[in-house]
Amino acid sequence: MKIYKYHGKCNVCGQKIRDFRNSKGITQTQLAARLQVEGIDLEQVAVSRIETGDRVVADYELRAFAKVFHVTMEELMEDEIYE
Repeated sequence: MKIYKYHGKCNVCGQKIRDFRNSKGITQTQLAARLQVEGIDLEQVAVSRIETGDRVVADYELRAFAKVFHVTMEELMEDEIYE
């Protein structure tokens, strides 16, 4: 789903999502499956695009990522560049 044309990074949570996924030792496909259990219909390619910053993340998707990783939404939004 492309909401608008934007040139640049479309989210600030993608790198954190990748980091949490890697720390859990799960693949993008496995993460997509866990999100589907939470009612979020994402496939591996969407997870990849989120992690690279090529896709916007909706608020309800961010909430599901936080639930899957057992972290807060704020933790997913932390961006080292601005700290």
